[in-house]
Amino acid sequence: QPQLVESGGGLVQPGGSLRLSCVVSEDRSNYYSLGWFHQAPGKDREGVSCISISGDFTKYSDSAKGRFTVSRDDAKGHVYLQMNNLNDADAGIYFCAAGSRWGDCDLDRIYFDYWGQGTQVAVSQ
Repeated sequence: QPQLVESGGGLVQPGGSLRLSCVVSEDRSNYYSLGWFHQAPGKDREGVSCISISGDFTKYSDSAKGRFTVSRDDAKGHVYLQMNNLNDADAGIYFCAAGSRWGDCDLDRIYFDYWGQGTQVAVSQ
């Protein structure tokens, strides 16, 4: 099974930007639809964005639309999440996930089988 490792989290001021990266082991990213999930303190893990196996289809949560951009580079085995105009509600742990859904992608956790350990994002002055 693939191993996923996230990076790029950190502390950012409100209105700032971060770019999260996730590497999928053994260059197998092109086998999977890929997603990003956010877990705020004391809350459930929720889908933020996903990208289909082909890269032609992307989906965003309402809070991410217009601020976040997901992309993938299968040659490098990476998926990225560019996050702009961050606010307090964006703080928490971000998880990368891989699933086998064909055609499009979905933000429901049931469509993802493999998960990374997460990377922490803090938003503060």
